[in-house]
Amino acid sequence: MAWILALVLFVEALGVAALNWFLGIVVDRQDMSLAGLDPDAMSISSKVGGIVFGLYFALCGVVALLVALRDRAPAGLGRILLISVAVVHGLLGAFAWGLVGPGAFVSMVVVLALVVLLLMTYDRREVPAEGSPEQGAGRNEGPGPIAPPAAPNPS
Repeated sequence: MAWILALVLFVEALGVAALNWFLGIVVDRQDMSLAGLDPDAMSISSKVGGIVFGLYFALCGVVALLVALRDRAPAGLGRILLISVAVVHGLLGAFAWGLVGPGAFVSMVVVLALVVLLLMTYDRREVPAEGSPEQGAGRNEGPGPIAPPAAPNPS
């Protein structure tokens, strides 16, 4: 499942970067101002924003790829990145419903579900089972359970 998420995030990174680059070119060729803003500034900011968000999604894809290769839950910065990309997809899904339609909403929710599923399944696998060697079962690490006091001898 982590492989699928990594692939989806890499495709999304390329798509976001390409879309913003295309929008930057469109703004540059229109040579129009929006509320007095410089068209060159809008074009450059769209391209830079596309590159930044594309790199962000690609970095999150690398984290998912590392999870798939190592077969371990992400820790530290990787976990924070996956949680943040889940939040981003939740917000994008909410905006997509109103601006684009239900199809875009469903695609954002599917990616959100993949990220949450990855975080939840690998967390569950990290917890050692009861009675496993990781918990010390079967090792003599001290006195056992305290026995109840013996009944007094009537004789």
